[in-house]
Amino acid sequence: DRQVHEVQSYMGRLETSDKESVHLVENEIQARIDNIFSNLERLEILSSKEPPNKRQNAKLRVDQLKYDVQHLQTALRNFQHRRYIREQQERQREELLARTFTTNDADTTIPIDETLQFNESLQNAHRGMDDLIGSGTNILQGLRDQRVTLKGTHKKILDVANMLGLSNTVMRLIEKRAFQDKYLMIGGMILTCVIMFLVVQYLT
Repeated sequence: DRQVHEVQSYMGRLETSDKESVHLVENEIQARIDNIFSNLERLEILSSKEPPNKRQNAKLRVDQLKYDVQHLQTALRNFQHRRYIREQQERQREELLARTFTTNDADTTIPIDETLQFNESLQNAHRGMDDLIGSGTNILQGLRDQRVTLKGTHKKILDVANMLGLSNTVMRLIEKRAFQDKYLMIGGMILTCVIMFLVVQYLT
């Protein structure tokens, strides 16, 4: 999180940087983003080794950080693309102002290579946004799966609790019945002894 916030802080400097220092700021941001991606790869390996009850949360956290960094990477590329187009336009304007045209000059046509490059860059930006949206969808799906898992776990806990409650009731009934049977046995033995005693007395 701290590294992501640092990159976000550097991103705020891009708009205010002059032409001489903007490249340095861009290089610093790219280096920090590459470092975060490298750390995330290690975190993914570590999260896969977490206990099952913690693995899902760890994976979701890594996915969220990866989504944030991908967003920053796309923002940096968009800024670089806008800067490139702006610098190209400035150079073309300066060249046009400095050039002296003659009749039927073959170089008066403006090349369209820059337009093609611009369209290609836009397509790359769109693909980057699609990737970000896909990552966000995966994170949301993971949260939904986790919610279903937690609901299932909660239901199992309630079922176990109910089963334990039923087991305790059955045990109490068994103990009560055993207690009653004990006294019935003792009473029967006493009654048998009395009867035997009376029979002996009566017969003798």
